[in-house]
Amino acid sequence: MNPYRLCLVTDDNHDLETLTRVVSLAVKGGVTMVQLREKHGDVRAFIERAAAVKEVLRGEHVPLIINDRVDVALAVDADGVHLGQSDMPAPVARHLLGNEKLLGLSIEDAEQLHEANSLPVDYIGLSAIFSTPTKTDTKKAWGIDGLHWALRNTSLPVVAIGGINESNLDAVIATGVHGIAVVSAICRAEKPEEVARQLKTALMVSG
Repeated sequence: MNPYRLCLVTDDNHDLETLTRVVSLAVKGGVTMVQLREKHGDVRAFIERAAAVKEVLRGEHVPLIINDRVDVALAVDADGVHLGQSDMPAPVARHLLGNEKLLGLSIEDAEQLHEANSLPVDYIGLSAIFSTPTKTDTKKAWGIDGLHWALRNTSLPVVAIGGINESNLDAVIATGVHGIAVVSAICRAEKPEEVARQLKTALMVSG
């Protein structure tokens, strides 16, 4: 199964109870990967949240990916790490994680994409496809044309992230992208399970 098909990136403003509830419902709806994001800098809290989400995912065959922090991933034996451009270099992260864990890398421009082609990563997160209020430091919005270009210029699986919702989902899927990642569409939904199911269905219909 393609683990990148529908990735939930968690909302770090959620308290622990809300976080685990949203993850549980999203997985029931069909999310295929969970990326735990924690930007507040409290490593103890990050480990606590990671351990709680890992427990929710037990037996679900849905990988837990830790955002930015290799140490947190190692502490809870997560399934992988997603790095940003200012995080630990990918070769160092790969050395620490070993070859069995997933390693993703955020790509924000063409130069970074070309560089990623020679790095020991499993997939790239192309950010941001559309401008989004959850990420204010975006270098550029790739748009549909940029997503097409990225897919032509890398052999790595591409996960599209940033501003993806029901209004533009069909256009994103039509590019043949390997997966999509969403934050607000699920995390801020009244019914996360229902939204996840609708997204999964749309992705399955696209093949």
